Amino acid sequence: MEFDVIEGDIAARSADVLVNAAGTSLRMGSGVAGALRRGAGRAINEEAVSKGPVDLGGTAVTDAYDLDAEIVVHAAAMPHYGDGKATAASVRLAAHNALKRADREGYRSLVMPALGCGVAGFDLERGARLIASEIDAFRPESLADVRFIAYGESEAETVRRVAEDVRSGEP
Repeated sequence: MEFDVIEGDIAARSADVLVNAAGTSLRMGSGVAGALRRGAGRAINEEAVSKGPVDLGGTAVTDAYDLDAEIVVHAAAMPHYGDGKATAASVRLAAHNALKRADREGYRSLVMPALGCGVAGFDLERGARLIASEIDAFRPESLADVRFIAYGESEAETVRRVAEDVRSGEP
């Protein structure tokens, strides 16, 4: 599947689906979750927590509230805060399940961050390669506009380079 790499704050983006980099408890703390919580308002955290916990790699859906989106897919790439770190398997599964959930529900556009990287402690370059590979291999029925968002110039540079490698078939 074709996808773009963009830079910026996910909470300021417009799409049918915004993906949250969640822990299994679905409590929205810092990082991507914190940005989405601040943009959406308090109710998103309350709704997310009410739908948890989920299995590692699992997803839950909430309303997007004050964000410019229809829904937020909370993709659990890491265990509950303090209970461990994200792994290659959890990053890959969370990315795949977020794409699958949005596509199955008929949405056309999605913005996904570097799940499991940052607060969750997974290496950005490795995580970006896993996520870009999942997006690239995904065969959607409804999704047509997928954007992999990076926060900050340095992160965006890494994600762009890795995405180009994935698109060209480099390991």
